[in-house]
Amino acid sequence: MKKLALMVLLATVMVAPAAIAADGSEKSVTGNIEDSYCYGTMGAKGAGHKACAVKCVSKGIPATLIESGTEKAYILLPNKDASPLPDSVIQRMEDQVTVTGKEYSKNGVDYLVVESVK
Repeated sequence: MKKLALMVLLATVMVAPAAIAADGSEKSVTGNIEDSYCYGTMGAKGAGHKACAVKCVSKGIPATLIESGTEKAYILLPNKDASPLPDSVIQRMEDQVTVTGKEYSKNGVDYLVVESVK
């Protein structure tokens, strides 16, 4: 069951750029970047989880930005289809950052196409 859920999540993230309209609005969101598998299944987060999060996202697990204050989750997407997330995201796993990019919402899922990370 866990494998199926992970496969559905990965499939959603991979087809999301093609399925989302190209008219997203610019948004800046401040929060912590988490790997969606460990955060979603085990609640793993924080500095002690950084090495694992970097490894997971480097292997293709989607990165999720958890907004400070609201706990709203944004799946982070690269700014070009069929591209990996930029190193500026991967190296900042488990850090509090401000991500600026275009925001999209589709079928109850929120996405943020990464343009910059500070």
